[in-house]
Amino acid sequence: MEWYLKVLKNYAVFSGRARRTEYWMFFLFNAIISIILSILQSIANIGEVLTIIYSILVFLPSLAVGARRLHDSGRSGWWLLLGLIPFIGTIILLIFFCLDSEEGDNRYGANPKY
Repeated sequence: MEWYLKVLKNYAVFSGRARRTEYWMFFLFNAIISIILSILQSIANIGEVLTIIYSILVFLPSLAVGARRLHDSGRSGWWLLLGLIPFIGTIILLIFFCLDSEEGDNRYGANPKY
């Protein structure tokens, strides 16, 4: 939960670097919260209102942590635009998000691992 809150505190910070742990923990908690909201919506029979509101609220932090994760592997945040390419873009981004950090400092800042 600490990693999820850290991303939310850096709401629109696109500079710097994010470790794999930070990105994937945010992704995990984001998925869990979305599933819980979907279950609550189906129980209450209220449509997809809660999920849409939540998605809008976490859209910018999701982009920011994705850009910082790409920075950690030495890539520009603009690589996120690959996600607009169906299927292939998602696979390439998944590979980039799974790659380890660049050793030492890079042009985006100090290595957050150390």
